[in-house]
Amino acid sequence: MVYLIVGKEGKGKTKHLLDKVNEEIKEASGNIVFLDRSTKHMFELNNKVRLINVSEFEFENSSEFVGFVYGIISQDNDIQQMYIDGIMKIARLKPEDLEQVIDKFDKICEQFNFDMIISASIDKSELVDKLQEKVILAL
Repeated sequence: MVYLIVGKEGKGKTKHLLDKVNEEIKEASGNIVFLDRSTKHMFELNNKVRLINVSEFEFENSSEFVGFVYGIISQDNDIQQMYIDGIMKIARLKPEDLEQVIDKFDKICEQFNFDMIISASIDKSELVDKLQEKVILAL
């Protein structure tokens, strides 16, 4: 299932995402992957978390990013959780495109049996009702 942490830029979403991943890794029986736009947070993450710096890859659109996520899954059959920090920038999304991408990720999570926790620089009030139900933290 997909869960969202939302709020305008600079509200502290990344800090909450890092805290959550570091707490979850203590009890994880599978692998945890963290997708970020840089290695800036490398030393804030538990060393058991696989950090992927997505700035090393060029995505033209959200479809290419979804394909990238499929590639990660194809190389790791034991993913328990995947964290994505700043999906709006990483996947070059406009607010109106977020629902479609989250729908795809929901299907992926169901198919491969893992959870995805995503931070997005968008106010909760801007989300459609279906996405508001996925919000675990709004800042």
